[in-house]
Amino acid sequence: MRPAATPRGALRTRRQAAGWPGALGMLATLLALLALAATSPSAAAQPADPSTAAPAPAAGPRAKVLRYAFRVAETNFDPAQVNDIYSRTVTPHIFEGLYGYDHLARPYRIEPVTAAAMPEVSDDFRTWTVRLQPGIFFADDPAFGGRRRELTADDYVYSFKRFADPALKSPTWTGLEQQGIVGLAELRREALEGRRPFDIDRPIAGLQALDRTTIRFRLREPRPRFLETLATGDLYGAVAREVVEHYGDAIGAHPVGTGPFRLVQWRRSAFIALERNPGYRDRVYDAEPAPDDAEGQALRARFAGRRIPMVDRVEIDVIEEEQPRWLSFLQGRHDFLEQMPASFIDLAMPGGRVAPNLAREGVRGYRVVRPDVFYMLYNMEHRVIGGLAPDRIALRRAIGLALDVPREIVLIWRGQAIAAQSPLVPGTRGYDPAFKSEMGDHDPARAMALLDLYGWVDHDGDGWRDQPDGQPLVLEITTQPDNQSRALDDLRAKNLAAVGLRVAYRPAKWPENLKAARSGNYMVWRVGGSAAAPDGLPALARYHSRQIGGQNMGRFALAEFDALYERMELIPDGAERDALFHEAKRLAVAYAPYKTLIHRIVTDLARPQLVGYRRPLFWQDWWHMVDIEPGAARR
Repeated sequence: MRPAATPRGALRTRRQAAGWPGALGMLATLLALLALAATSPSAAAQPADPSTAAPAPAAGPRAKVLRYAFRVAETNFDPAQVNDIYSRTVTPHIFEGLYGYDHLARPYRIEPVTAAAMPEVSDDFRTWTVRLQPGIFFADDPAFGGRRRELTADDYVYSFKRFADPALKSPTWTGLEQQGIVGLAELRREALEGRRPFDIDRPIAGLQALDRTTIRFRLREPRPRFLETLATGDLYGAVAREVVEHYGDAIGAHPVGTGPFRLVQWRRSAFIALERNPGYRDRVYDAEPAPDDAEGQALRARFAGRRIPMVDRVEIDVIEEEQPRWLSFLQGRHDFLEQMPASFIDLAMPGGRVAPNLAREGVRGYRVVRPDVFYMLYNMEHRVIGGLAPDRIALRRAIGLALDVPREIVLIWRGQAIAAQSPLVPGTRGYDPAFKSEMGDHDPARAMALLDLYGWVDHDGDGWRDQPDGQPLVLEITTQPDNQSRALDDLRAKNLAAVGLRVAYRPAKWPENLKAARSGNYMVWRVGGSAAAPDGLPALARYHSRQIGGQNMGRFALAEFDALYERMELIPDGAERDALFHEAKRLAVAYAPYKTLIHRIVTDLARPQLVGYRRPLFWQDWWHMVDIEPGAARR
């Protein structure tokens, strides 16, 4: 645990190299290059699991390899056991859901992927029937004993059931449970209460394979937006039972699906490589941008009818520090830079335009307000910061008011963010850009007044506020050991010290922090979340008590909020639902189990050899829809 500042401002100091001024900048660049070399894979590198290894493709003018970096490490590649955005960027390129999103349509259009057509839906939105395309096959794998394995309706029944298996501890089970698939929660409950293995073979009314290519979903209550669940291919892609049983507990390292790519190499938290699935079906580029979407129409004209995927291989380095990731793009080691580090934004996109030196190289920039939110996550079961007592609510609200988010946006994010006024994210139903709340305020005077009023005062004269009963108060904040996190930590420690609150940071790698948060073993953590569907309700799952242990990592429980959430699940979009969204946001602000911070403005950069890129909105699969033109980098 590392201590934070004193009230007199004796803070640790750090330099972040935002450029290369003088000798310090030269040293920072040299260190960054050394770090980049340390994180880059070599042809001789061995994966953590040798069974996923494969030789690198032969170098040659025809090889098309997409190379870029993740800024945070993946966890694993079993759809039922992942929730982080990085693992979920890999999984939809290996597994395929019944439906997906049109690559070019904006705001969005859902289309069949393995389904033969759009679903047949009952008038009460409780019965959904889907027919599969015949002739879709899983990628070859030893688990199939040398046979070609065709996708069937039973595979989807099996895959959905896996989320309910208590042994898997699926972090997204609570979200699927809320869809109300008849009999699925009961099957899980029987396993838990009877302390016996989950009976995945037992038929249930809510998940039925009517024949080899027809699936019927029956839901307890109306779910007008269930199609968005079926389009979440990064989670609900088809998994083959033979593969799960063949690899057992190692299934997270052996993803085998029907998708356009297959995993061929994986060094945990360092390097991921996928190659084109040689048995992938004959599928062509097909997208429908709006008539007035000039960029989309140009991409459609260029690629329509071409077989996908167009690239042969995808290589991903995991580079957590900003400068090495930026340098890897500058040096041409990567074709693509996702989420341009904010500390270098003025070098890359001054005034919102690609810098002249990069433009001369053919680099293109893409900037959007991302449908995501960063927030401070409070453990509502923690004895000091949690609970619904007025003094605990006052402490959480005071922390939120003390944090100088506008300054954070300027100093840390370099203007590449907007203040988040609620949990709802831009571009989703329920988000209102005109909504204003306390979440967007920086008001230290009000924070101190709240703390004084509810007894969070300095009892022993050491300069720090104590608990109302006189016990010492230390805010233990979980964090990551990267430069950006350290810069954020410094700023927030200063903010909190200014109102008399002492902080101690607990740094660990992001996957370890996620594990601790899911188990409730933390006090405060900063984390982010992205929309995976057009509806805003999933963002409110963080406040729904039935999803504690899953999406609700804050472990917040309020009957009034639950009732609003469950009503919004049932009803179609319209005025009543809009009003409920507004009331839900009001409760989220009033009880403050989370402090919403920012929505990011994301800038991506692409070198000229990467063509066809368009940032997805609610989905993560796009590698199969782009091409690499090796000659373009040399022109």
